[in-house]
Amino acid sequence: MDIFPDSLSLWPRLALVLGMVVAAHICVRIIRIVSNQIAGRMMDRSLAKAKTINSLVTSTIVFMLYFAAVGIALTELGVPLTAYFASASVIGLAVAFGSQGVVQDVVTGVTAVLADQFDVGEMVEINGQAGIVEKMGIRFTVLRNAFGARVMIPNRTIGNVIVYPRGYVRILADVSLPDDPALAAQVADKARQVAGMIHDELPGVLRAPLEFLGPFESLAGGQYLRIKFRVWPGRNGVVETVFRQRLVPALRLLDPDFADWMVTVNLEIDDSNENSRHW
Repeated sequence: MDIFPDSLSLWPRLALVLGMVVAAHICVRIIRIVSNQIAGRMMDRSLAKAKTINSLVTSTIVFMLYFAAVGIALTELGVPLTAYFASASVIGLAVAFGSQGVVQDVVTGVTAVLADQFDVGEMVEINGQAGIVEKMGIRFTVLRNAFGARVMIPNRTIGNVIVYPRGYVRILADVSLPDDPALAAQVADKARQVAGMIHDELPGVLRAPLEFLGPFESLAGGQYLRIKFRVWPGRNGVVETVFRQRLVPALRLLDPDFADWMVTVNLEIDDSNENSRHW
């Protein structure tokens, strides 16, 4: 099948074929520019999925344009379309077989986007890697972890996903206060001081400033001070051990009768479905 008239000689035909290929390349450039402009306007995290789909659609259109341009050019050079499609099919099968991982990345990435598993900006834990979703790509999902490092996870390896909509794990530390008001004030001040030291020394663990609440009255009639730590997922053990190990000896210097059980550190459990998603 000839695109150009048979009366044209070889060199004009080659010039027209070259012009057609250049025109296809210009169309590709225009499509990419428009696509980037559309993606640039999608700054809101709710449009992150649209950006991913936009990237996939753009790549598909670009491939089709190049494929058609090469096919038409080869036809004008005397290569039958049947031979071109047959060769492309064989090469496509070979490439698909050799790049199964890439295909799995694309399929899993699109599935994750359409299934609304997680979103850009959310705190997630994927296959044991915790971080904030920075990018949802066709091949990779990029997380920013507690150390500020970028973690690139191939989409095909995405299995167990835990989403933390609040963006952190909350730890509650309750410190029992003595009955003596003056001593209770000293214990509370020391607890705040030690907690503040933990906050300054472990910036890669805590996600937000500390919160001091109370004093509250316990069921037994005593009083206690509550300290809220907001930490990265999987890092709560550091706060639980370091905080208690530093606080209890410091409080015993103020009150020799202060016991280990008077400082409790626990994870806050929220039963509402709005604050937890597990895939």
